[in-house]
Amino acid sequence: MKLYSLSVLYKSESRAVLLKAAYDVSSFSFFQRSSVQEFMTFTSQLIVERSAKGTRASVKEQDYLCHVYVRNDSLAGVVIADNEYPSRVAFTLLEKVLDEFSKQTDRIDWPVGSPATINYTALDGHLSRYQNPREADPMTKVQAELDETKIILHNTMESLLERGEKLDDLVSKSEVLGTQSKAFYKTVIFHRQEWVLLTTSFFQARKQNSCCAIM
Repeated sequence: MKLYSLSVLYKSESRAVLLKAAYDVSSFSFFQRSSVQEFMTFTSQLIVERSAKGTRASVKEQDYLCHVYVRNDSLAGVVIADNEYPSRVAFTLLEKVLDEFSKQTDRIDWPVGSPATINYTALDGHLSRYQNPREADPMTKVQAELDETKIILHNTMESLLERGEKLDDLVSKSEVLGTQSKAFYKTVIFHRQEWVLLTTSFFQARKQNSCCAIM
């Protein structure tokens, strides 16, 4: 089980503003870490922008799950984890962080804030502590609330997009992603598509061979 990022954002009318974030990219190649971190920021902002206020949602993307909670006051949190990390613990963490953040920072600063200007230093500690969900704080109260709360599940990032929108276009227009990260994205997509073609051809070949054997 692994937590990769924990972010606090503000959902404005037009975009999501990143206020504070913590990352653990130690499991990635050294040369990929900066790009992976930028894509976590990009993904977190995109999910918040596409989520309605007062909702909790989980977005599945290959081996990862992105959990988002957008409060009615426009404060939002995103956890990016692997598929094995318990969703309930992720939402407990988001509830705790957003409650703490709202008490320690001035609401007037949220719409214009940034990681450099917002004085909140607890994210790294929370990300580290919650790597092991069994050592997290008692969650009875939050678990009971989550049992009564509908959590929307999206199977892919594309399911969040509006009709006619393409993830490739959003990546190319993003101001969060640098040139190196955009090139990295294209490489990953190319290899993913190549892998899909190879595996499809493999299974088709096996199916044909099986048919021939039966005949």
